[in-house]
Amino acid sequence: MLCQGIQAQDTGNKISKLDRMESFIADSLDNREEILQTIQNLPNIEIGKGITFRPKNESYEMTLRFRMQNMVGLSFGRDFRLTETEAQIKRLRLRFDGYIFSPKFIYSIQLGFSSYDSGMLPNGNMNIIRDAIVYFMPNSTWNIGFGQTKVKTNRARVNSSSALQFVDRSIVNSEFGGDRDMGFFGEYYYGDYDSFALAAKASVTLGEGRNWNTSSAGAGGFAYTGRLEFYPLGRLHGKGEYIEGDLDWEETPKLMIGLGYTFNNKAQRLQGWKGAAMSNGETRDIASYYADIIMKYKGFAFAADYLGRYTPQSALLSDGRHIYTGSGLNLQASYLFDRKWEVALRNSTMFPDKGIWHLEGYGKWNQSTLGITRYIIGHSLKVQLDVSYNHMTNVTPAMAGYDRWGIRFQLELGL
Repeated sequence: MLCQGIQAQDTGNKISKLDRMESFIADSLDNREEILQTIQNLPNIEIGKGITFRPKNESYEMTLRFRMQNMVGLSFGRDFRLTETEAQIKRLRLRFDGYIFSPKFIYSIQLGFSSYDSGMLPNGNMNIIRDAIVYFMPNSTWNIGFGQTKVKTNRARVNSSSALQFVDRSIVNSEFGGDRDMGFFGEYYYGDYDSFALAAKASVTLGEGRNWNTSSAGAGGFAYTGRLEFYPLGRLHGKGEYIEGDLDWEETPKLMIGLGYTFNNKAQRLQGWKGAAMSNGETRDIASYYADIIMKYKGFAFAADYLGRYTPQSALLSDGRHIYTGSGLNLQASYLFDRKWEVALRNSTMFPDKGIWHLEGYGKWNQSTLGITRYIIGHSLKVQLDVSYNHMTNVTPAMAGYDRWGIRFQLELGL
């Protein structure tokens, strides 16, 4: 009797499970449209392109991304004696992109949380916001924007820090490159991938850099920037003009020639958009010029950047500080092996004007770098190692013995 009872119970359980399964299948078939709509409303997740949310009525779209760069670096003197060690979260960023109401109204928001990104500004303002801009883009040919974002000055600066083939940008870009600012932006594009193309970009911005907010009394100037890009052999694939290396493996030779210029009227900071604030209410008109070239073909990539700065007024300030006037040349080349391993060489040289040699402590500063990158998932997951040698000539006694070696290791992860 006990066995019969157990068998009857098992049979009942099986029938119950079958009934529930049949009911689920029936409900699924009856509500298949609702299920499909639910699936359609689920976020799309793609490595390197973030998490995208888009409702079924497509009234908005939001893509969420994050990335981090963990870095350790060692510095050695000419005798290879360790002089400095650093270990830091170089960058930790959160980004939101998408559109509201219509794909013609695009927004971009980016926040930075590492100490490198969010240090307090000289005027005391917080510095977490990197991008906060809205664009009106009626078609793929042109757009206008209002907000805070990168000013389109030189290739190396507009190139995202997530798409570098070295641990960081060059010393030339660090000194002379542009930065983010608040204002109005406009872009125009002509041509395609297989024929001559060009791009024209312009902006009118506050001139004091991101999150500065207000020009002081007696200042009130603006920064006026223009940039032209020429593509004699057609545009680069995958926005390759602003991604270092040739991960897209261009099947035909590609070339970009870029020229830019900025006039920053009554700038309040030593580098225009960045750097320390001038004291005693001083300002300077600062002009910056940019020229760059990119070539890519089947894993080979070459880039050259010539940047400079000058002021029509005195570079010397009343408090003894100065504006760094002069120029810099950056050359870098790389080759991608098996679309996974990349070897890159970079040579960067700074040429300060003779009038500030004694203030900078050198007549020429050269940095040569060898970089090795292992791409696991493109620029979204990669490991980088670079070794640099720094050499100065015509040095003052204070800078004697500056020559040094540096080695850096970095892991980057992004979604």
